[in-house]
Amino acid sequence: MTIDSEPAVPSLLATEPISVRPPRSVGPEIFLGPNGIRAGWRLLIFLVIFVALGAAVQFTVFRIPAVRGYMQSQPKGLITPGGQIISEGLTVLCLLISAFIMTKIEKRSFADYGLPLRESFGKRFWQGVPLGLAMLSLLMALIAIFHGFSLGGFAITGSGAVKYGALYGLGFILVGIFEEFSFRGYLQSTLASGLGFWPAAIVLATLFGAIHLGNPGEAKYGAIMAGLFGLVAAFSLRRTGTIWFAIGMHASWDWGETYLYSVPDSGLLAQGHLLNSSFHGPTWLTGGSVGPEGSAFVFLVLLIWALAIHLLFPSKHLSF
Repeated sequence: MTIDSEPAVPSLLATEPISVRPPRSVGPEIFLGPNGIRAGWRLLIFLVIFVALGAAVQFTVFRIPAVRGYMQSQPKGLITPGGQIISEGLTVLCLLISAFIMTKIEKRSFADYGLPLRESFGKRFWQGVPLGLAMLSLLMALIAIFHGFSLGGFAITGSGAVKYGALYGLGFILVGIFEEFSFRGYLQSTLASGLGFWPAAIVLATLFGAIHLGNPGEAKYGAIMAGLFGLVAAFSLRRTGTIWFAIGMHASWDWGETYLYSVPDSGLLAQGHLLNSSFHGPTWLTGGSVGPEGSAFVFLVLLIWALAIHLLFPSKHLSF
C-alpha cells in the first residue's frame, strides 16, 4: 500500500514581502494644483487683501476732516459727481493694488485678468462706448413708443451742463472699471481656471445681479436684468479677449441713464442731470423706481446687444 506524502504547505517566509505605502500628505494638495495655488485659495487671498485695503482707506482717508465733511454733506439716496468720483476712485485704487499684489503671487499680468494695460482706453474701449449708448437709446425709444417716457426740457444748460456731463463721464468710467474688472476681470479669470469660463460667468453674473438688490429703489426684476447684462459683458470678454470693451459699454450705459436721459439708474437718481425727463405708465413698461433696467423691453435689448457683439466679433473657434 502506497502512502501519499504530506501536501506541501507554502511557507509564509517564502512569500513576497508586502509593501506598505506611507499615507500621503494631503496638506499640499489642498492648497496646490497643477497650475499652482488652487483657484479658491487665490480668490480668498485676493478678497482678504481687497477688504483689508478698503478698511485701511476707510480708517485713514475718511478721518481727514475735509474729506469726511464733504462726504457727509452729500445728499442721501442721490448720485452726486463728487461723491461718486471719491468713493469709486478709492475703490478702484484698492482693487488695482489688490490685483497687482496677486500678479506677484501668481506670476501673472493684468492682461491675464482681461485688463491689458497697454490697451487702456484704446480701440476696444471706444468701440464699447457707442454700443452701450446705442442699446440704452433703443430701450428708451421702445418705452417712449408705448408712451411711457418723455424727455421734457433742460434741467441745466451752458457750462453747468458741460461740467456735470464731464464729471459724470469720469465717475461712470470708474464704475465701469470697478464692476467689470472685479466681476469680469480678476474674479472671472480666477474662477474660470477652476470651473471653466461659462460656469464661472454664470456664478458671477448671479452674484452681480444679487448685489444690485442693495441699491435703494432696486427690485428683483432689475437685479435679474443686471445679472443678464453680466452675461452679455462676459460674452464680450469671450469674443474680444479684453474687458476694455465691456468697460466702455458699461460706462456709457450708466452715463446715458443717469445724466443724458436723466432717469433712475438701478434705483438711484442723480444730482445735476441734464433733462427734466419723466416716466408715465405701468411699471412693466417703464421699470418704475428701478429705471429702464426694470422695463420688460430690456430683455429684448439684451438679446439684440448680444447679437451685435456676435456680429462685430465673430468667433474664431467653436469652443463655446
